[in-house]
Amino acid sequence: MRMPRRGLVIQARTRWLLVGLALLFSLVLLMYLLECAPQTEGNGSLPGVVGESMGKEYYQALLQEQEEHYQNRATSLKRQIAQLKQELQEMSDKLKSLQEKKSPKVSGMNYQGTKEQTSNDLLEFLHSQIDKAEVSVGAKLPSEYGVIPFESFTSMKVFQLEMGLTRHPEEKPVRKDKRDELVEVIEAGLEVINNPDEEDGQDEDDGVGDRQLYSENDFIEGYYRTERDKGTQYELFYKKMDGMEYRHVTLFRPFGPLMKVKSETVDISRSIINIIVPLAGRTEAFAQFMQNFRDVCIHQDKRVHLTVVYFGQDGLPEVKSILESVARETDFHNYTLVSLNEEFNRGRGLDMGARAWEKGEVLMFFCDVDVYFTAEFLNSCRLNAEPGKKVFYPVVFSLYNPAIVYANQDIPPPVEQQLVHKKDSGFWRDFGFGMTCQYRTDFLTVGGFDLEVKGWGGEDVHLYRKYLHGELMVVRTPVPGLFHLWHEKHCADELTPEQYRMCIQSKAMNEASHSHLGMLVFRDEIEAHLRKQAYRTNSEALG
Repeated sequence: MRMPRRGLVIQARTRWLLVGLALLFSLVLLMYLLECAPQTEGNGSLPGVVGESMGKEYYQALLQEQEEHYQNRATSLKRQIAQLKQELQEMSDKLKSLQEKKSPKVSGMNYQGTKEQTSNDLLEFLHSQIDKAEVSVGAKLPSEYGVIPFESFTSMKVFQLEMGLTRHPEEKPVRKDKRDELVEVIEAGLEVINNPDEEDGQDEDDGVGDRQLYSENDFIEGYYRTERDKGTQYELFYKKMDGMEYRHVTLFRPFGPLMKVKSETVDISRSIINIIVPLAGRTEAFAQFMQNFRDVCIHQDKRVHLTVVYFGQDGLPEVKSILESVARETDFHNYTLVSLNEEFNRGRGLDMGARAWEKGEVLMFFCDVDVYFTAEFLNSCRLNAEPGKKVFYPVVFSLYNPAIVYANQDIPPPVEQQLVHKKDSGFWRDFGFGMTCQYRTDFLTVGGFDLEVKGWGGEDVHLYRKYLHGELMVVRTPVPGLFHLWHEKHCADELTPEQYRMCIQSKAMNEASHSHLGMLVFRDEIEAHLRKQAYRTNSEALG
């Protein structure tokens, strides 16, 4: 009987406590309203006295404003709560999906220091960056200026197009971040080769002892370029000293960790290059070209065919004699001489040389008689051209006039000693597109050269643009083993205004470096200064 009575007492006390709290709240609210009441001019007035109607309107407006404020606040909080619930549900679903699935095998690399599985969203984003970039397929571009060229590098040097006034065509990476980047890339490529995935086409049953391991010493060369809104692409080539197989690794850094795109073995041991040279006159230059051809192609590479397309009759017997002499002395007979009794046209000559080949598919190198190349370049040509996929447009290092470069010497050194990448010795000819490696079927598919172009220049740019407007990837990069030797250039009056402008521009660019040309321009001023200095010195000595 006591328990119910005690419960009633508790209920009564609770009721009075609530009533007290309500009264206290009402009192606080009244004091707040009195404190916030507006002051009239002169003495303030309380409600019910002077200004009674004004006070009521004010409090009604104030209460309405407070009510709207709390309603808006409540609506905002409800919206935020709904958003949080939705995000929480999405996170829960993703977590549940990850828990249900086995840990997926990421197609990217295992990065040093990575301990946890990267989220699916991040992987999807990174792979989307690869898909958007010009890595696996070419992109249609409006003009030759739309291409993002590669820069090439070895383990010790970088060969770069953008030099400004302080950088050099060939230099060791000065910045620590650039050195670390290239070292990381080379090591990452080795990691891919030495620890292949199933997708790389190598059996996992093969033990490490059965697999040939590669080291930093096996790195041959690499190319890299950056698309500013996607990432950096790296093409890496490795080869054992005594082997003919190259390992090619493509990496991509999508503004994040490196990701493997592919890893493949490239066998170039049977890749024949048809070197096509259009020619008219200039037999001395051809004799020098054949000396380089003998040393590089016949004695070292041994996997080439030479096609010479000669225009006119003057000098033709000398060219035949040079070819026959080389064939007789080296037992080399893989050459073709095409004779055209017409005015010289470079595009026409290269087109005829390409069509003269009757043995099916072949890799072609469009060359000029003034070009010097190495055996390493021929391998770069093979590695960077692929039928139906990509064409190779190397940037040639063009040498300046040796009479100006070596003016302080009695005679210029031999050509082999002039082949250095220095600011005062030459420049990367990034406005020239004449030297190229491409497969015959690709050349014929795009329609070859525009044979309407007459005389000097223009035909190579037209062909280059055809590839840019198509689906093939254009690999554009400076290469250390390709040089354009200086020769006297004559711009004929018969050229169109555009051709003549290009010819004069090329002639000016070929002559000397900025500093050497400046010395020639101010030569009289310099000599006058030297005479004054000598006169002053003599006067002081006599005095």
